[in-house]
Amino acid sequence: MKHRIVVLGAGYAGAFAAGNLARRLSPADIEITVVNAVPDFVERMRLHQLATGQDFAVRKLADVFAGTGVRLRLARVTGVDPERRTVAVTGEDSDGELEYDTLLYALGSSVAHQGVPGVAEYAFDVAGRSSALRLREHLAGLREGAAVLVVGEGLTGIETATEFAESRPDLSVALAARGEPGAWLSPKARRHLRQAFDRLGITVHEHTRIEAVEQTRAIAADGTSIPADVTVWSAGFAVHPIAAAGGLEVAETGQIVVDRTMRSVSHPDVYAAGDCAYAIGENGRPLPMSCATAGFTNMQATAAIIARLTGNEVPATGLKYYGNHISLGRRDAIFQMVDGDVRSKSWYLGGRTAARLKSGVLKGAGWGIDHPTFGMPKRKRRLATAPDQAGVRAA
Repeated sequence: MKHRIVVLGAGYAGAFAAGNLARRLSPADIEITVVNAVPDFVERMRLHQLATGQDFAVRKLADVFAGTGVRLRLARVTGVDPERRTVAVTGEDSDGELEYDTLLYALGSSVAHQGVPGVAEYAFDVAGRSSALRLREHLAGLREGAAVLVVGEGLTGIETATEFAESRPDLSVALAARGEPGAWLSPKARRHLRQAFDRLGITVHEHTRIEAVEQTRAIAADGTSIPADVTVWSAGFAVHPIAAAGGLEVAETGQIVVDRTMRSVSHPDVYAAGDCAYAIGENGRPLPMSCATAGFTNMQATAAIIARLTGNEVPATGLKYYGNHISLGRRDAIFQMVDGDVRSKSWYLGGRTAARLKSGVLKGAGWGIDHPTFGMPKRKRRLATAPDQAGVRAA
């Protein structure tokens, strides 16, 4: 019997990991199944652009994995049972269970409503393709001068507000920030950010905590009413409670607690990568939810899975966060380097050069998804045990 590897989620972490596993392990010993709810790869880093009306090439996962040996199951994950080593799924074809010997959990995250009244009913977000398309349709029908309020001073909020202001100069765009937008940036980079807001005509409400969202306005903690024909909620992300409900050890955030190799500390057959992994970086702090983290953690997880299955020493890949790359529309950006304690260095890169660099990162990530087994070796690694023993639980 072949060793069954199941990868949950085909985002940046899951898609790259599945391709890496297929590239390096022998199909004579393993079978890899990727479970994803939608048939297309979602470029999450560009969803704020999709919402403004920009179109991108659609990458069908069936085409991405064609010829790689990876099986694609289009279904939504409804439960995980790590004791029985099964995953419950529901899809158009049928409901059912998938058995696994090794599970890579990479279901990512979604928008966090944070219990704020009215967010679920009235706010939009760019955390998923369907929600970005819903926002796109709504934006297209707005009158000239309509008010758009983006809530959240993090990377997603800044990128969303600046993209909207550049792409739709006919709209009145505002940003509500609990503190100062870009407060973590170096002084020069913060000045660059403020200049970008001014250039694009974005109204910034600093130190403004939104405590309620209504159909045509948002209410701040001090009672201030901010007009909003559209409220875009980008005040954080949350993971699905499936992992916690299944009995996996999770942090207060609901993320799966993993060791240095991205292996679940409670269930050794389960690995996690991307936003759903509570991983500690080289600086001793939890890695943030980001595309960069998806890259670090999926490389470490796949390296650990491959090493343990083939009887080799598990290598340690880098878990160091190097900086933030923030798009400010399509012709401006900020690349801020950080030190080992995630404190901004004085040096930063801004303007068109930084924008071109960010564009290159996005194109490179897309190319990598399109070529999941690029560099495939002629000889792949065999498992350390015979195929009929490969499913035995490792300690």
